[in-house]
Amino acid sequence: MKQQHKTPTAKQERLLTRDVLLILTATFCYMSAAMVGNPIIASFAGSMGASGVMMGLISAIMSAVALFCRPIAGNLADRTSKRILACSGAALFLISDAWYALAPNDVSLLLARIVNGIGFACISVCMATWLSMLLPLSRMGAGMGLYGTVNAISQAVGPGTGILVSRYFGYRISFAVAAVLCLGTVVAVLLVKDSGLPLALKKQRSAEPVLATQEVPDPVLDAEIAAPADASSDSRTSNTSTTQPATTTSHKSFRELFNHLFEVRVLPIAGIFMLFGLGYFANQSFLVNYCNALHLNASPSLFFLVYAFAVFILRIVMRNWFDTKSFRFFLVIGTFGTAAMLLALTFMQNDILLIVAAIMTAFSYGIMSSVTQAEAVVIAGKSRSGMANTTYYAAIDLSMCLGPMLGGVLFGSLPTRWLYPMFLLTLPLAWIIFLACHRRMAAARQEMLAKSVEAAVSQQ
Repeated sequence: MKQQHKTPTAKQERLLTRDVLLILTATFCYMSAAMVGNPIIASFAGSMGASGVMMGLISAIMSAVALFCRPIAGNLADRTSKRILACSGAALFLISDAWYALAPNDVSLLLARIVNGIGFACISVCMATWLSMLLPLSRMGAGMGLYGTVNAISQAVGPGTGILVSRYFGYRISFAVAAVLCLGTVVAVLLVKDSGLPLALKKQRSAEPVLATQEVPDPVLDAEIAAPADASSDSRTSNTSTTQPATTTSHKSFRELFNHLFEVRVLPIAGIFMLFGLGYFANQSFLVNYCNALHLNASPSLFFLVYAFAVFILRIVMRNWFDTKSFRFFLVIGTFGTAAMLLALTFMQNDILLIVAAIMTAFSYGIMSSVTQAEAVVIAGKSRSGMANTTYYAAIDLSMCLGPMLGGVLFGSLPTRWLYPMFLLTLPLAWIIFLACHRRMAAARQEMLAKSVEAAVSQQ
């Protein structure tokens, strides 16, 4: 009764501002551009006379380069203007897509793919971090859920577009379409008003005009900037007077070093998401080959269309669930969705089960991509959102790299129908990670949410 007029509610805080919509638009454009090339790049290299090994290398090198560059991009995202980093990444994307369209041979394609990987690392981490800075913590689930949905839709629209355009107009025109999408990214980024300065710098600048009178503290920024990146830092500071064994010290030094590259608290979530991504990206790479090898009366491009539509509908239905339901709730849905998707693809004969598989993919990878990213940002806090997103996208990089690789091994060494059932083994592994780490994940989440509530109360 007494707190009704004091505490701000999630409903009072606006989610879709002008800047948020522009960032979502830029995200759709760059991710679609990245995904246009994924299902056709190996075939394009093959049409230039590339060997099987070279085709595999060209397919995987972008994700490998992006994975290597992500820690650098994540640190930059927490220390510099997001606009500068996003424009740099988008420019590299544009250069690489134009390079693909004009590439004379497979070596040139490989070099363009490396440039693409650097651009992908910069822009993907940057856009997610930028968006998380514009969202209140009370709407973080809904906001990052929406961002994840845009990502999932673009990951469905991009491959479908690449397959269709290359079939009717050729590979080079497909990459020209991707270049146009990159231009859209640049324009949207330049129109965003908030330049995405780091939280510490933003607080410092906002304090300067009132320095002569009195300092106006921002409890959210103070709490998060002062908060140590490591969840175990409280015990470290309380025990400064006690002598610790050398092994403990070296363990902490390694943990601190690793935390400069990735967000340690987000690793379990990233591991779970990577396991869900393996089957999705293997399917993205091998669905066409699978249908051809079994002479199925099914249209692979229809899969991505239905998946995009299903994700969109799910986003509307679940729009308020991301901030109210537990991670375990979504993990259960994702598990059943993945199992249903893999089984539908296993027994597929025509478009009916293909459509069922596409819808179930929305309930598995489509949901988990939104939920895991939102959970990662909440657990890490806004001041570490760059590293949280670095860790999250590293999971995508590993999925994009290992999924097709595992798919290739399984497709070449087992009967074709066994391709998808083998990925069912990822589900118990995901649950093992969750059950081993869920208490720590919940504690980290509660810590960051408590800081948010404290800040909201102190601002009254």
